[in-house]
Amino acid sequence: MISWINGELVELWHTNQKFFVLVNCQGLGYEIQILETFFLKLKTTQISNKNITLWIKHIKKEDSDLLFGFTSKDQKNFFIEILSIRGVGSQIGMGILNKFSISELINAIKTQNKKLICSVPGIGQKMSDRLILELKSKFKSEILFEEEKSKDELEIKDPEINKMMEDLQLTLKSLNYKNKEIETILPILLKEVDLFAKNENNLSFENLLKLAMNYLNKDSSNLAR
Repeated sequence: MISWINGELVELWHTNQKFFVLVNCQGLGYEIQILETFFLKLKTTQISNKNITLWIKHIKKEDSDLLFGFTSKDQKNFFIEILSIRGVGSQIGMGILNKFSISELINAIKTQNKKLICSVPGIGQKMSDRLILELKSKFKSEILFEEEKSKDELEIKDPEINKMMEDLQLTLKSLNYKNKEIETILPILLKEVDLFAKNENNLSFENLLKLAMNYLNKDSSNLAR
């Protein structure tokens, strides 16, 4: 099982709508299919002979081994979730991620935008219905978070508090908390901020950071049980 790879970029090319890199890792050359956006970035920045890191999904078939590479773990996990849907193959999965960012796709699922999903080559009406139905279930928490975040963003108009929340997210990331963990607690923290304001208590960044870490550490403890 190959989880991720770091190695020297030797070559890149494309065949029709498939985009590939050849990566030299400790003397072995790995042929990896990547997303078009990353391919274009590599091509325009001309970083051949430099190291790149990719999160890998390895698909083993009877007559071949296929490697798909992504620049983030979230992209890889999203790709895996898409492949778990009946009738969706690797090329349709890559086509979806070539056309949409994860947030755009989640928004399309939330709004049931079948026309947008059908714009991906190989996806018809029936498959778009199946994708919306199954992905809505798989990404229920992300969809709820986006809805909650939209509501809270409308409620908080104080630029100082918005700046504080941005700094908080950057600080938590620097402390090695995962994006998904941080995103989960943001709606809770925004409600706490609102309570501080209503009770006219002094809200400090330090207090907010402690509160966030308490929630995150509590969730981690529950998962460990």
